[in-house]
Amino acid sequence: MVKIRLRRTGTKNQPKFRVVATDERVKRDGKQLEILGYYNPTIKEAEIKIDKDRYNYWLGVGAQVTPAVKRLMEELK
Repeated sequence: MVKIRLRRTGTKNQPKFRVVATDERVKRDGKQLEILGYYNPTIKEAEIKIDKDRYNYWLGVGAQVTPAVKRLMEELK
């Protein structure tokens, strides 16, 4: 099953995240199918950018969204 979830990047104590579509069996930072956007919580105004067309495409083909990504999408609206 495909999941839309966060993939951690950045250095120690300065996390940044990518929003990715990936198989649920792959490790958190493993190979992804597609990068959909990014999330940077370390700056004062958390920066969120997600390609909504590709996000909706993956939802249309049956991808499941994790709770963390669901919260980020609610912040965008």
